Amino acid sequence: MSGYLTTHVLDTAKGKPAAGLQIDLYRLDGNSRSKICTMHTNADGRTDSPILPQKAFATGEYELLFHAGDYLTETGAQNDFLNIIPIRFRMMTQDHYHVPLLLSPYGYSTYRGS
Repeated sequence: MSGYLTTHVLDTAKGKPAAGLQIDLYRLDGNSRSKICTMHTNADGRTDSPILPQKAFATGEYELLFHAGDYLTETGAQNDFLNIIPIRFRMMTQDHYHVPLLLSPYGYSTYRGS
């Protein structure tokens, strides 16, 4: 089985999925990074397909950039703190990696989900 990467974003201040949030995925190699894709979350706060599908999966270092500032501004939330949230992580086995973001106007958290 080949690995793949999924994500989703929950707006914890509103208690609902964060729809329309832009997410960029990069592969890291030392001091350089290569953009793999840009996606937006759907009404369920997820991307419509894996952000990194099985056919493109490779072990290594990655970075997700969540454009939280734009989302917060567009949804009318107080937005004088967060802008782009970077999450860097390793994918070292051929597994399903799920990296969710729990978002509010003044903080966020993440974890390796299932």
